[in-house]
Amino acid sequence: MPQLLMIPGSLREASSSRATVRAMEARIGDRASCVTADVGRLPHYNADTTDDPAVAAFIAQVEAADGVVFVTPEYNYSIPGVLKNAIDWASRPAYASVFKGKPCFVVTTSGGVMGGVRAQAHLKYVLNGMLARVHIGKEIIVAQANAKVKDGRLEDEAVLDFIDEEMTGFLAGL
Repeated sequence: MPQLLMIPGSLREASSSRATVRAMEARIGDRASCVTADVGRLPHYNADTTDDPAVAAFIAQVEAADGVVFVTPEYNYSIPGVLKNAIDWASRPAYASVFKGKPCFVVTTSGGVMGGVRAQAHLKYVLNGMLARVHIGKEIIVAQANAKVKDGRLEDEAVLDFIDEEMTGFLAGL
C-alpha cells in the first residue's frame, strides 16, 4: 500500500486546508496509508543549522513517502510562509533533495472565489524548481472553502468527488 505524506499549509487546526486533508484521508481509505506532517515544528530556515531533530524528522517523512500531498491556503496571493519554510528545509542539497523525482499532488483552498489559484501556481513552480514530479491533471481548487467545512471536515461532495478522481490517477502513477 502506498504511503502518502499530507502537508497542510496552515497551522490553524480549524483551517479549511486541514479540514480538506481530513476529508481526503477518509476518502482514500485503504488505497493508501496517510501521515500528516507538522510543519509548525520546524525552525525558520537557516543554512547554518545542520542538526535540528524536527528538520531531520520532516526530511525523513518526505523521503519515506511514496507521494506528497500539499493542501494549502493562499496567503497574500502566494503560499504561506510556514509551507515555504518546510519546503526550503527539505530542498537541500539543491537538485538532489528528497523532493527530486518525488510525486507531488497539489490542492489549494481559499475563502474567496478564486480558490487559491495563485498559490497553486506558485507552489507548482517551487516544486518544479526542486525537480519534484508534480501530478499533471486538472487543478484542484476549493473556492469559498470555509463555507464548505462542517465539523472539522470539508463536506462538499462535488469537490470531494473531483479530488477523488484526480487522486485516483495520482495513486495509479505511484
